[in-house]
Amino acid sequence: MFPHRREHRTRRTPLGALSLATVCALLALPVTPAAATTAGPGNPDTHCAGRALPRVPGAARQRADCLDELTTAGTVASGHTDPADYAGLTPKDLPTPTGVPGIQIDGYFPDTSTTNTNHGWHHDSQFVIRLPDHWNGGLVVAGTPGNREQYAGDRAIADWVLARGYAYAATDKGNTGTAFFRDGRRPGDAIAEWNTRLTQLTRAARTVVTRRYHRPPARTLATGLSNGGYLVRWQLEHHPELYDGGVDWEGTLWRADGPNPLTFLPAALRHYPDHAAGGPRAAEATAAMHRAGYPAGSEFLWPYHHQVYWDLTQRLYREELDPGYDGDTEAGTPYCAPGTPGCDADYAYPARPAAVHRAVARIALTGRIGKPLITLQGTLDVLLPISQDSDVYARMVHAAGRGSLLRYYRIEDGTHTDALADTFPDRLRPMVPCHRAAFTALERWIAGAGRPPADHTVARPPGATPATLLTSCPLGQPASGRP
Repeated sequence: MFPHRREHRTRRTPLGALSLATVCALLALPVTPAAATTAGPGNPDTHCAGRALPRVPGAARQRADCLDELTTAGTVASGHTDPADYAGLTPKDLPTPTGVPGIQIDGYFPDTSTTNTNHGWHHDSQFVIRLPDHWNGGLVVAGTPGNREQYAGDRAIADWVLARGYAYAATDKGNTGTAFFRDGRRPGDAIAEWNTRLTQLTRAARTVVTRRYHRPPARTLATGLSNGGYLVRWQLEHHPELYDGGVDWEGTLWRADGPNPLTFLPAALRHYPDHAAGGPRAAEATAAMHRAGYPAGSEFLWPYHHQVYWDLTQRLYREELDPGYDGDTEAGTPYCAPGTPGCDADYAYPARPAAVHRAVARIALTGRIGKPLITLQGTLDVLLPISQDSDVYARMVHAAGRGSLLRYYRIEDGTHTDALADTFPDRLRPMVPCHRAAFTALERWIAGAGRPPADHTVARPPGATPATLLTSCPLGQPASGRP
């Protein structure tokens, strides 16, 4: 049980409520560079000599540092990332590229919530922007998975795109941690802010890139994992003018009429204990799990997800969108037995009041994307079961008449958390090489160099070893021409 009540949520300053004088004052704040930003005798960081360190428009605070290495090969030692942010998201043997010097800008936008403690700032809406010396003309923007902070994508996404020459920007989404639901005044406010913050960062990062390289980015691509994938979908639906395309890595699906996490997670909480206990009720419990969307063949993943993900995820997101369900209790009772008052194992989203469905509608997706999108999800994802998530979203995009802008790849034996591929190397494949294959396919697509192959399931290659699966994920042969 969490120690504070929902009525103690912090109140945010609306982005549009800042006075002109305040905005001008924020824009005038100086960059606070590290000592390495000044080139001179004995200073090895002369690659930044004579280059102006750009300001981030709208930032309340920022610090720019000139670094010899922007990837985690250097930023871990220099303190310009936080390995705790990305722990558990990538395979342990994922190679780390090197040789990417440039500028890193850390900062935050005006906000009144304080869950993010990076840099000792105790301030949310933190961001990181990285500007490589050798730029390829592109910008990649990302939101974070789960309730993690701005460095969560550093290993899975930032290292690789920076090594390819992209500028990179990421946001903490405006609130972090397991009490993220306290941010805001109305149910759904905290999640709605995630979308606002990625839009805000994209606009600011495009300006920073233009100032740094003296020309605007030739392409701006959005990508992200899990909640970060949800942000990609939402951005391409609501702000396609800011992007040239996106890669959605098993994004969360929110729909007011379901499915959404509040429709399938309670079933796991309700039935998994009977499945795990064995005995006469086990077979029916297993069948009920399958009916809820958890695929047959994924049972070996259920104990981990029961211990780590299902209970916590249901309680936190239910508290954000339906705080009245458990009365004054904050985020329910962990691992409560069905029949316990206010137990999330008994939660029935379809029967909840219309106000709850309106809260979900505020953050819901429509499928009306306006730029090319590649979606990928593992067939053994048991946090967001594929039949309840990306299968549905792909149908939504086609129903909205936007099917020509979507390519959807189901990755056989992929799951939600890539580190689990180390635990089950003979049963799982890492998703990160498939994300990279999708990203390069998107590059070709928007450049007019060929459409990605049609939607299909990407089979696990027969006899593939963990080493080959870590470096390869063929999506198939591209088609010719543009849609």
